[in-house]
Amino acid sequence: MPTLPTNGSVLPITRWGEDVMHRLNKPVTEFGEDLHKLVADMVATMNAAEGVGLAANQVGVDLQLFVFDCPDKDGVQHQGVVCNPVVELPEGKDRRLDEGEEGCLSLPGAFTKCVRPDWARVTGVDENGEPVTYEGTGLFARCLQHETDHTQGTVFGDRLSRKYRKRLYAEAEELALDYPSDWPVSPMLHPEDHQEEEGLNA
Repeated sequence: MPTLPTNGSVLPITRWGEDVMHRLNKPVTEFGEDLHKLVADMVATMNAAEGVGLAANQVGVDLQLFVFDCPDKDGVQHQGVVCNPVVELPEGKDRRLDEGEEGCLSLPGAFTKCVRPDWARVTGVDENGEPVTYEGTGLFARCLQHETDHTQGTVFGDRLSRKYRKRLYAEAEELALDYPSDWPVSPMLHPEDHQEEEGLNA
């Protein structure tokens, strides 16, 4: 299993509503020192926010890139870096749906059910331009789909019915004051008021 870098700096997380979150991001074409630094900073930011995945546009960078450190249905931990991801989902009789809870670090604190296939495979390249493939079940399948969506300008709220989206935004608004504008550079206020959610937070 690849080892994620540990020498990054924590960056502010970009919120839903910012343009970079809602459009197709640019493919990664350069794999040098700048990309390695971005990956390290994204890992540090993901960890500071207690997330299991983070896409580049969530730190304001217009690139098709995400990092993850996430368990699958059996509790096996997966971590890695994917540039220019392409997701493959089951079809027909192999397609089983999971109605798990989902949240997004770019709409912090709010969770709701989001129906997704319970298995996914993502192919792409890593931060060195080497081909990578990741596949899995449970929370990990949800993470791979959620993060690939980000690189395409889709937030999980786009996949919800109007009723569930309205409820999600209302919950996020209630919690907004607990998240400083530069969170997680500045820590969350009143963390004791937030219940531990069982679901994806990425």
